[in-house]
Amino acid sequence: MLAVAIGAFGAHGLRDLVEPKYIPIYEKGVSYQFYHTFALLAVGILYSLFPFKSLQLANTFFILGILCFSGSLYLMTLLSIKQISIGPVGIITPIGGLFFIAGWVSMLMGVLKKG
Repeated sequence: MLAVAIGAFGAHGLRDLVEPKYIPIYEKGVSYQFYHTFALLAVGILYSLFPFKSLQLANTFFILGILCFSGSLYLMTLLSIKQISIGPVGIITPIGGLFFIAGWVSMLMGVLKKG
């Protein structure tokens, strides 16, 4: 629900507020949030079948990835409305990407333990 609302705001309310160069940045945040929302759903289903610690970790990593990666892109875009730069805090975006990677690796490990 949150990804849909954030995406709708980007599509309908944001375009008149920010420079065009920020729209793809915002959309990237929405896309990755959507992808990893489905990953969280998959982890939940897999955990009900294979209750391994690695799947719990995957869940945590995906949530942290969404908060850091997508959240920093949203913040960067919204701060641009007031011409405020995210500055060194921009390092959060790649850290979020690392959390996503860790989530996928943990999920794979959880599935392979059963197989």
